[in-house]
Amino acid sequence: MVREFKLPDVGEGVAEGELVTWLVEEGDTVSEDQPVAEVETDKALVEVPSPVDGTVRELHWEEGEMVPVGDLFVTYDVEGEESADEPTTSEEEQASEPSGVDSPAEARTDAKDEPAGDAGATGAETGEVALSESRVFAPPRVRRLAREEGIDLSGLEGSGPGGRITAADVEAAADDLDHSSESVEVETPSEESASDAGTDSSSATADTAASDTGAQPTHSTTAPPSVESADRARTLAAPATRRLAEEEGVDIDAVPTDEERDGEAFVTPEAVREYAETQRRAQEADAEAVSAGEPVGSKGTAFAKGERERREPFTGVRKTIADAMVESKYSAPHVTHHDEVDVTELVAARERLKPRAEEQGIGLTYMPFITKAVTAALKEFPEMNAVIDEDNEEIVYRDYYNIGIATATDVGLMVPVLEDTDRKGLLQLSSEMNELVTKARERSISPDELRGSTFTITNVGGIGGEYATPILNYPESGILAVGEIKRKPRVVTDDDGTESIEPRSVMTLSLSFDHRLIDGAVGARFTNEVMEYLENPELLLLE
Repeated sequence: MVREFKLPDVGEGVAEGELVTWLVEEGDTVSEDQPVAEVETDKALVEVPSPVDGTVRELHWEEGEMVPVGDLFVTYDVEGEESADEPTTSEEEQASEPSGVDSPAEARTDAKDEPAGDAGATGAETGEVALSESRVFAPPRVRRLAREEGIDLSGLEGSGPGGRITAADVEAAADDLDHSSESVEVETPSEESASDAGTDSSSATADTAASDTGAQPTHSTTAPPSVESADRARTLAAPATRRLAEEEGVDIDAVPTDEERDGEAFVTPEAVREYAETQRRAQEADAEAVSAGEPVGSKGTAFAKGERERREPFTGVRKTIADAMVESKYSAPHVTHHDEVDVTELVAARERLKPRAEEQGIGLTYMPFITKAVTAALKEFPEMNAVIDEDNEEIVYRDYYNIGIATATDVGLMVPVLEDTDRKGLLQLSSEMNELVTKARERSISPDELRGSTFTITNVGGIGGEYATPILNYPESGILAVGEIKRKPRVVTDDDGTESIEPRSVMTLSLSFDHRLIDGAVGARFTNEVMEYLENPELLLLE
């Protein structure tokens, strides 16, 4: 029997994901929960498991394509059930419609509902899978830029964390390609020689454009009529249309269209061809301008000569972060309490323990100590670990401690979560924290590892900051920012009451909390509790 598997929600409410790698091929036998593909969202790279035991009948998407959640993803022949000689419902519909008319939205409406697996299982660790050595690490926005520029990501060396390819890497490769195209244009003025210059599709396109416009320099160019890009967050299109868009080197979300399916923009092959032709004419005009020595627009961080402003899409992970910040700031009245703590003893304790940690292959930072101190203080002040359930008008107190660690990545802020910090020692916390932060920066972290925190810590001292006014990781009630440890003069009182000025190691603390739930006095006392553990790190041995 044929089973149709639709792409589940691989994140928290995402509309689509980019198919990075197929882990199986058509004809392969798979078992339930075996990973069949890797899909990347704006937040994480996740494995999609098979919902059934069976044989892969058809893979409906190509690697690099954006797959809408709910669209047909894989078709299986299920083991132990009747043979799949009969066409599926979707196939019958496509056979009865003219070519290019059927759409994913129509298929979803008319197709029979089949079990599609548990969407929540997609973030789980389901097994070890050998990864290709040629695996390309790049977020969706960078892959999209590469397609627009005609750049093959597999040939680039990433400069980001973990070898990740950044937008700057793609822009640099595009600049090199532009310079190469200019050289070919000067050396091969005829169409015949341009066609012999190479077989690469992007180079051939540039060479043909140069041949069509002629080798003689022109002193003025007329730009073709431009079509404004649509820049949508989600687009419905048939798989064949998406493949056509990729072949034409255009972003399907940028193709203008007036058609809709189920309230979503729907793009046809004709619209893709028209938009691609318009873009080609614009590129030809730019090529003429370059040969004439005229300035043309450029992408990236640098402004073109005479350019005063540049607009970029406010989408993806940056938009997700912005929405979360707005919800937090306008839902919870923030109050921030500042203080500083003498951590001279903590610095000495870490220096003593570092060699022991290194013997076990663990880099011991200050964050595990701070995490244990915060966890101990949360036990004393349960309001800080609570959350307001606005729908039911209740305060939910939680007797578990999951600490979020705010992490800066090349695509924005992420908060991987350390679970059950009250049950783990310093070395275990350090090891897990290092692993989670690395996975977040390499975009290999799963959605499950980014959810469920009850309190958050952000280390602004890592970039040299002291004080901050951190925004709550809503709906949490508290977030603590720790500043850089600096040597400062302090008045120290001996046991006999004698005062002296000594250089001490001092850390700054900035605690933001939800004033609906937490009074200022509670916030101050919570901070004092954290300070006591940091000033006297031996107290952490009792936790």
